[in-house]
Amino acid sequence: MSFIRVLLAIFFPPLSVIDKGCGSFFIIFLLTLCGWIPGVIGALVILNNPKN
Repeated sequence: MSFIRVLLAIFFPPLSVIDKGCGSFFIIFLLTLCGWIPGVIGALVILNNPKN
């Protein structure tokens, strides 16, 4: 997880997970619409996943 991705996850969460797949993008987009903090947490969890 690079520093730029962490900054992207904080300021615009859906953009930080766009290369992880369409499903991840839409999930984070919906979480961000519900609230900024859930979007950030979801993006950081997806970015921190060691399997991807």
